[in-house]
Amino acid sequence: MSSKSLRLSEKWFRRGLWVVALVFASFLIGLGSTIVGDLPRVERTLTLDDFIDRPAAEPLRQTIRASQRTEQESTREREQAELALLAAQQASRAARETFGNWLATRRVTAQPDQDSELIARTKALDALKGKEDEAQRAVGTQRQIALDARQARQAAQEKLAALEETARKALEAENRRVELRVFGYRLALTLPLLVVAGWLFAKKRKSTWWPFVWGFIFFALFAFFVELVPYLPSYGGYVRYAVGIVLTVLVGRYAIIALNRYLARQKLAEAQPDMVRRNELSYDTALARLAKSVCPGCERPVDLKNTEIDFCPHCGIGLFDHCRACKARKSAFSLFCHACGTAAAVPLPAGVPPLQVQPASTT
Repeated sequence: MSSKSLRLSEKWFRRGLWVVALVFASFLIGLGSTIVGDLPRVERTLTLDDFIDRPAAEPLRQTIRASQRTEQESTREREQAELALLAAQQASRAARETFGNWLATRRVTAQPDQDSELIARTKALDALKGKEDEAQRAVGTQRQIALDARQARQAAQEKLAALEETARKALEAENRRVELRVFGYRLALTLPLLVVAGWLFAKKRKSTWWPFVWGFIFFALFAFFVELVPYLPSYGGYVRYAVGIVLTVLVGRYAIIALNRYLARQKLAEAQPDMVRRNELSYDTALARLAKSVCPGCERPVDLKNTEIDFCPHCGIGLFDHCRACKARKSAFSLFCHACGTAAAVPLPAGVPPLQVQPASTT
């Protein structure tokens, strides 16, 4: 209905009712979003451990943990052994330098009584060299322990990775099934709302309670296209494109059928007498179409500013007539003459109660 055909107070009332419809829709949307968001909680959260071969995986994990501990302990022991090796090397180096200096002095003095000291110093050097070799062996031992632990850990990790890969594929497959089930829950919730909204739009959108009807329609559309469509499974785009094609075909089919029915009704209406057609038009509908410069009967454009046009050139319905009292040219759908206020003598549009016709004052 055009706003030009409404009373001023009615315009503001309708605007207020639209606000009511939007507020009602917002509360419904909030409730629906909360419900849709909580639907995944119906399904239990799955992890990789739910699908892995635990009897085979647990020993491998224990081996990995034990190897990591052994490797860490060996690293600490090796660091200590390397410090001991460094100290032994430094002591051995210092002793050799001292022995070299003493030996050079002995050659110069050539004192045979110092042979016992030579033997003692040589034994001391041998002892220091023995400690150095022992420290070197300790470092090598710890390195070997760390290497064995690392290789054991890597072998266990490779076997565990194979088990986890198999479990991961099973988890992904189950997650897809869970996703489909949750989508089914959402669809089972939103699709009936959309069906009810379609019925309300077709049957109740002009009823007394239209603000709540439109609020529910907005809510259902939001729930379907915003709360449901983003969760539509993709599978490489096949599902979404297929659903889009199906929805487009359904909407297009409905639009084509509705258009053909509308054209058939218009053709049938245009074949009826002028007076019958005008009686079937509601007053507000006629004013709304006239305000858009279209024929109230066939809805084709008409130049209403042309004073020579009294009938629609497309369907022949009367658009203008003359007041029976003052003979002024007026709209055929007006209830009163705009020049003298005399009630229209022609049959009134549908939905308008008959008026008491009073002759124009001659004073």
